[in-house]
Amino acid sequence: MIFEEYLSQKNINHETFLWSEPEEYVLLKSLFSQMHPDSFTAQKKFLINKLRRKYMQKVF
Repeated sequence: MIFEEYLSQKNINHETFLWSEPEEYVLLKSLFSQMHPDSFTAQKKFLINKLRRKYMQKVF
């Protein structure tokens, strides 16, 4: 799984996140590539929830 797919699964708009916080995006993408998605979720759960509220993916 790639980082963009992961963010989409978590209802986070990866394009908006990338343009708004490029340093944070690159850091998290790097960490994500080094571990299993479940481990990443467990370690970054509160951060993911914060990002989801901030960069909610629009579903129509």
